[in-house]
Amino acid sequence: GTPEGVISAAAIKCIGGQLLGTLRPRDEDERQAAVDAGYDLSETLDLDRLVWGNPGLLAATRVTDGELLQGVRVSRGKATTESLVMRSRTGTVRTVSARPDQANQREVTGAATAEAAVLVAGATGYIGGLLARALRDDGVAVRCLVRDPAKARDLERIGCEIVRGDVLEPETLGPALEGVNAAYYLVHSMGRGSGGGFADRDATAANNFADAAVEAQVGRLIYLGGLGRPGSEHLRSRHQTAEILRASGTPLTYFRAAAVIGAGSESFRVVLYLVKRLPAMVTPRWVGTRTQPIAISDVVAYLREALSTPESAGREIQIGGPEPTTYGGMMDEMARALERRPPLRIPVPLLTPRLSSLWIGLVTPVDAGVAKPLIEGLATETIVTDPSGMALFEVEPTPLPQAMRAALTEAEAGA
Repeated sequence: GTPEGVISAAAIKCIGGQLLGTLRPRDEDERQAAVDAGYDLSETLDLDRLVWGNPGLLAATRVTDGELLQGVRVSRGKATTESLVMRSRTGTVRTVSARPDQANQREVTGAATAEAAVLVAGATGYIGGLLARALRDDGVAVRCLVRDPAKARDLERIGCEIVRGDVLEPETLGPALEGVNAAYYLVHSMGRGSGGGFADRDATAANNFADAAVEAQVGRLIYLGGLGRPGSEHLRSRHQTAEILRASGTPLTYFRAAAVIGAGSESFRVVLYLVKRLPAMVTPRWVGTRTQPIAISDVVAYLREALSTPESAGREIQIGGPEPTTYGGMMDEMARALERRPPLRIPVPLLTPRLSSLWIGLVTPVDAGVAKPLIEGLATETIVTDPSGMALFEVEPTPLPQAMRAALTEAEAGA
């Protein structure tokens, strides 16, 4: 019939095909209705006549089993649906599984709903907050796991569901993950409270979250860690977190990035204040370490597209900017973005990470307790060695000069 024909035409148009058809009324009433609507029953209709404009995105979900898709499956009181998603701009065709939970109700703040597709753990952090907003812009139902709901009022106002929980309090995680299809884990303990031991806290938190995700039957986990060989405590902890999440058996998308260029990134803030406050500086060996910094807008783009990129499940995705540079090169690029002369750098190879962190603590607003593990990681090259994961996504890497200017604009707007 006509509805089926139009849906088929929209799907074919999404993938750049062609279809011809004619209207064939089943009875006199249908024939008269078509004539009254101005249709010529002898006309051969092409795709542009069947589907006006660009359909953009077409999604179809089966209720019963068919040749392309499975119908609704119910297990342990929860339903799983399978949908075919087609995108005209790229010609991509993907199958997406979802598990809405219509029975679960809980006491929450914000846009309390009977179902929540995605959980963002760490939503009051810099990247987590930007991601939650981006997902809401995409129309995704977002649940935010936060330790202090008062700090998530802005996310509540844009329609996010706010749930109080703490990854170090396992009893709070089950209710937060109930009915979730995919969970972003953007939590780390460096700088959380006083003293060291952040690696142990990271491991405990990851184990708690992984166990709760298995119990709640979460379909996917998405995690952002660091690039490079895990040669420092900071990088080892990030990588160990990924291994713990992966070992749970829940399919994990493990993004690995170098320095993030954005106003809320500690790496960016270190470079910004060093360049702004020091026309000349003594520099340790790590200033010459190669890295591949990435714009915050690109990081968020990869994270948000992971939901609609099923090929990314169960694998590691290395992400970075268009070209490698060094930390010294980042300083020079920062100076250009600030429209000033790059600082004079005097190499002092024997400057230890501890002395470097104390020096940075004096010159920048970055706490020395955060700076020390961060600086230790700067001795490790953070370069994309396997770009195949990036190729799964429709993200055009942002050049470093453009990323620096955007981050400075963001920092000035938030000042």
